[in-house]
Amino acid sequence: MSKGTLFTIAVTPKIPPRLARLEDLANDLWYSWDRATRSLFSRLDPNLWGAVGHNPKAFLKRVDETLLLKAAEDQVFLANYNSIVSAYDYYHSETLWNGIDASLNPSDKIAYFCFEFGFHESFPIYSGGLGILAGDHCKAASDLRLPLIGIGLLYRQGYFFQTIDNQGNQQVIYADSDFSDLPVAPVLRQDGSEVRIEVELLQRPVAIKVWRAKIGHVSLYLLDTDLPENSPGDRDITHQLYGGDRVMRIEQEIVLGVGGIRALREMGIEPTIWHINEGHAAFMMLERIRGHVQQGLDFRAALEAVAASTVFTTHTAVPAGHDHFSDDMINAYFEPFYRDLKITREDFIALGRVPGSDDFNMTDLAIRASRYQNGVSKIHGNVSARICKDVWPQIEPEENPMSYITNGVHVPTFLAQEWADLFDRYLGYEWRNNMCDTEYWSRIDTIPDHLFWSVRQTLKSQMFYGIRARLTTQNTRNHGSEAHLDRLLRFTDPINPNILTLGFGRRFATYKRATLLFEDLDWLRRIMLDQEQPVMILFAGKAHPADVPGQDLIRRVSEVARMPEFEGQILLVEDYDLRLARRLVAGVDVWINSPVYPLEASGTSGMKAGINGTINLSVLDGWWGEGYDGKNGWAIKPGPENMDAMRRDKEESKDFYETLQDHVVPLYYNRDKLGYSSGWVKMAKNSMKSLLPRYNATRMMTEYTTKFYLPAKKQGALYAADDFSNARKIATWKAFVRKAWAGVTIRRLDTPFSQISFGEAVDFRVAVRLNGLHPEDVVVELLICRRLKKTTLCSFKHVRFQFRGIEEESAEHLFELDHTPDLCGKLDYYIRIYPYHALLTHPFEMGMMVWL
Repeated sequence: MSKGTLFTIAVTPKIPPRLARLEDLANDLWYSWDRATRSLFSRLDPNLWGAVGHNPKAFLKRVDETLLLKAAEDQVFLANYNSIVSAYDYYHSETLWNGIDASLNPSDKIAYFCFEFGFHESFPIYSGGLGILAGDHCKAASDLRLPLIGIGLLYRQGYFFQTIDNQGNQQVIYADSDFSDLPVAPVLRQDGSEVRIEVELLQRPVAIKVWRAKIGHVSLYLLDTDLPENSPGDRDITHQLYGGDRVMRIEQEIVLGVGGIRALREMGIEPTIWHINEGHAAFMMLERIRGHVQQGLDFRAALEAVAASTVFTTHTAVPAGHDHFSDDMINAYFEPFYRDLKITREDFIALGRVPGSDDFNMTDLAIRASRYQNGVSKIHGNVSARICKDVWPQIEPEENPMSYITNGVHVPTFLAQEWADLFDRYLGYEWRNNMCDTEYWSRIDTIPDHLFWSVRQTLKSQMFYGIRARLTTQNTRNHGSEAHLDRLLRFTDPINPNILTLGFGRRFATYKRATLLFEDLDWLRRIMLDQEQPVMILFAGKAHPADVPGQDLIRRVSEVARMPEFEGQILLVEDYDLRLARRLVAGVDVWINSPVYPLEASGTSGMKAGINGTINLSVLDGWWGEGYDGKNGWAIKPGPENMDAMRRDKEESKDFYETLQDHVVPLYYNRDKLGYSSGWVKMAKNSMKSLLPRYNATRMMTEYTTKFYLPAKKQGALYAADDFSNARKIATWKAFVRKAWAGVTIRRLDTPFSQISFGEAVDFRVAVRLNGLHPEDVVVELLICRRLKKTTLCSFKHVRFQFRGIEEESAEHLFELDHTPDLCGKLDYYIRIYPYHALLTHPFEMGMMVWL
């Protein structure tokens, strides 16, 4: 090779006028869930399509122009092209509201902040579940025509590419994205100049460029600091997703939160509803508060005005997983905010202070500056209520404001095309408009079993083709022999995909316990190595580069997979991404999930598997705790939370082994003369018809809209009316209550009855020392319920006392309730008092309560 200077020139093809709309298709992430569009590009040059990572925009910059000219004359290609363009135009022109209250209209804007967004493998600004969930959130909003806009960061390096060497060591490869290859464009002002904003970091200005990505009807605005006018360190702020140290993290979060608000202002976008997905973006609340203070509100009223229209979703199931920063770091970055907000350093730090901790916690900030909070499954909602209970110190976790909305997946993205075609034939095209109708989806039973099984086998064959290609690449790079490759691939036979195949695909974190099935290798051998009923397990996933225990799990899987007896039946596939995920969830027979209860906040991979007729075998955690019905898969009952970890793993792995050997394997191989198990098909159909209408993103977004977005819009408008008079009023009232509450007491005046007859009334009387509060500032109530083994506060009936006057000698306020129980048996009851105001968003948002 010459030692002369190497020069490069890019030659961009000219797209024929007849195919001009290819650019529209390439610049709209609608392609991420429209397979026909992706197939259109692939047909032009399959090899190039693979080489550019299935990226339409990069493809159009590199495709040979002769192929474009040929396609412009190909009547078959043109017919397909015209059909896709027509579908694209129809989707973007249709404005029909889709089953959601019309009081949320296009003039409203829902600002959705998230640290990462996962739409497609060609747009690498995501790492895993949080980002993919955010992507599905945007896609479903587009489908429902919700006026949502996303705000995130445009990373030069998204999450890493993974290779695994022949010893099971994870190798990390980062690659810089060329933004001209991504479906993004700079946001321009009316004069044609780029939108730029600034944030201050340690008293230095940092310039930020704003980019826009189009996701159907939704716009995603992405912030970028990689600009010539910034210092090298500041250019790196948005360089790498989840990279760097604590300084990098706080600066990324300031750019996202503070910069995101400033970008919206600069573009003239005025959201009426605000939603932050995880606590990374919580600084945006401070910037909004600062804006109100600058317009004349005091800090407390500004906080109430901001919180009234803000939704906060947490995805973390352990306290240590929430972002936190030292007080010194917060002081260094936010001292100017103290002056702008006109509050003391102590008041500012208190916004993110957790009792017993010296750090500033982003989750606590997010909760204190929002009025709608939720976890992402029923179990996780309860866990989050316990984790965050100190924000509402006198409220029992089961009653505090932390709610839940279970995640869902975007069906058009993750449902295999083969299923969509089969549904069109047997369910009718209208299945797309009946996504949440459980009765409608019972029609899956009308699909003939042999056709259902045929689709399952087709998808499995496609998966095997992909697995073989990846393993071949791995083997070649690791200098493996052809004989070794043959042993690896002996069971992944696309022509005869009849081996029971289990799939485990997710992040390699210790709590997910990827190696739980290796607790007893002898038992596993007996299950997997039966020559008549063999079993194969596919593993895929990445460990964070700083997560050494997670990387140890990958090495352990590799070690067991290399054992001669397991070779070819335990396979570790590298570089888990969205493309591989789509193949695995649709292709394997059983999807395995084995988290430590209750650390799986939701987990959506099992939903993606279930909607494709794959059967879940999972610990009853996250979404599966509410999705399992006894007929749609198998469940592993978790041990008690206080059980010793080693004993728990042993007990739960035993449950896995017994379920596999006694239920899963026999059912799969109980084949009739047609070559498949009718019992297996029945369970797979149950999985699909029970999970698809419940765990789709349409249902999720409908719940967010009715449960949070519409109330947040209404409450935000109520607080903002008449120059924020109600925000001022509630802030003043809360300060009044906080000052008095420590002196509030309650005592009983009547004599408790131990037994009464049915229909007999009981006169309850209490004396309350209000310490300056008024009777209308509180609720005194009776909680009563029949005694049950598992009674919770949510089971109790609430009955209010009435104010009857003031006791002259003690100056106590007297409250009375004449109540006739409508139940028989032993009844438990409580009496309590808490602050009340008609403007409160949640009755217990102040976290104050006194029990008798």
